[in-house]
Amino acid sequence: MSKLERIATFCGQCNCGCPELWIDPDATDEQRVVITDDFGQRIQMSLAQLHALVSDVKDGALDALLATTHS
Repeated sequence: MSKLERIATFCGQCNCGCPELWIDPDATDEQRVVITDDFGQRIQMSLAQLHALVSDVKDGALDALLATTHS
């Protein structure tokens, strides 16, 4: 079992098992980034994939979705 390094907790205002972003230093480059959710699931991706995801979000890729769920 590798030692995950916590990078960020999303929400963090409860004890429900908020989604978290981790780095797995022992994983391959393609699976280095780990995102866990409050249901015990996880996804793994590369740093390049995380960069693309963050860039798309910053550029507004999810704005329409968020506008419909928070109106």
